[in-house]
Amino acid sequence: MDAVQLSFDTPVVQIGGTVISLGGVAIGLVVLLGLVVIAVVLGLRRSAGLREEARIAAEAAAGERAREMESRFAEIMGAQAEMQGRMATIAEVFGSRQSEINKSINERLDGMSQRLGNTISEQTKATHENLSRLQERLAVIDTAQNNIQALAKDVVGLQAILSDKQTRGAFGQARMETIIADALPSNGYAFQPTLSNGVRPDCIVHMPNDAPGLVIDAKFPLEAWNAIREAGEPEAQKQATQRFRRDVEVHIRDIADKYLLKGETQDTAFMFVPSESIFAEIHENFEALVQKAHRARVVIVSPSLLMLSLQVVQAVLKDARMREQAHLIQGEVVRLMDDVVRLDERVRKLQTHFGQAQRDIDQILTSADKVTKRGAKIEALEIEAEGSEPPAANAGTENVAPMPERAGRLKLHVND
Repeated sequence: MDAVQLSFDTPVVQIGGTVISLGGVAIGLVVLLGLVVIAVVLGLRRSAGLREEARIAAEAAAGERAREMESRFAEIMGAQAEMQGRMATIAEVFGSRQSEINKSINERLDGMSQRLGNTISEQTKATHENLSRLQERLAVIDTAQNNIQALAKDVVGLQAILSDKQTRGAFGQARMETIIADALPSNGYAFQPTLSNGVRPDCIVHMPNDAPGLVIDAKFPLEAWNAIREAGEPEAQKQATQRFRRDVEVHIRDIADKYLLKGETQDTAFMFVPSESIFAEIHENFEALVQKAHRARVVIVSPSLLMLSLQVVQAVLKDARMREQAHLIQGEVVRLMDDVVRLDERVRKLQTHFGQAQRDIDQILTSADKVTKRGAKIEALEIEAEGSEPPAANAGTENVAPMPERAGRLKLHVND
């Protein structure tokens, strides 16, 4: 024991004037170890207490957040119920509005159909009246044309007509009368009239404005011409040619002496040749006869030349008749223009009615399209809270906005 004590008393460290023995060192180590053990035990107890406090605080926070979520969920459910009520009210209002719009559209369409029917009936009646007037005037024109037309005469075969002198003369007369009757109105000429000197020309054409008439003679000497064609020997042909020249000269002189009467007939008369070949032969081989006829103021005409001359006369007569009937024509034209203007006004009125009807239908279609789109928007309606944010983890003390204020910030999103 003493040896142990001596050993504990054995000095180990000397610090200044203090000597620390081995036993002191051991006691210090024991005390230090005890202090460490106590510190560890106290740390463990403090850590357990802190963990328990943290657990209690976390449970309290979780309960607070749960209560806050329940409150917000209740608010959302209330807002949803209120919104469903509003949607039902809006659907009911739109349903009644759509019924009123459909009723108004139907009434407007019925009125428009009635107006269009009345307008079309009036325009159809007016058109029938105008067509009736036009048909009456066309009937008057057809009657006038039938009165102007002249009947053509039948011509027998050329061989039978030229059988004798009297028949050949009748052939020239008939052909001349046919051409004149086809070209001139019935009051524009006269066949076989008697002049003041007692002679009777084959035809006289009445000129307008009380001018002297134009005499046409058809008694061309065909016997001498046929004799030239039938002559076989040169001597006989020469004699037939001289005879033809003499007969034509006598005929030209007779026309100039008998038919050219001053103040009663024109100072020029026509000698009608019934064949184009004879007319061409005279101008080619009997130039002296043509010159003599010209000096005697007698014009030799063929069927085509006579027809052309009569067309000129017809134009002159038509111009004279037009001048005489100018006031009647002007009156008819004025009445016709009145009818045309009236028809144009009625057509324009009908066009205006149709244009107005088209514009009304376009507006109705636009309104119906808008109603359809709005109905589709109501069916596809979505609800979203404008500016809403998810709740924060530490929002336990956050103030929740009242339900009316939050409902006021709700935004309706519609898929167009």
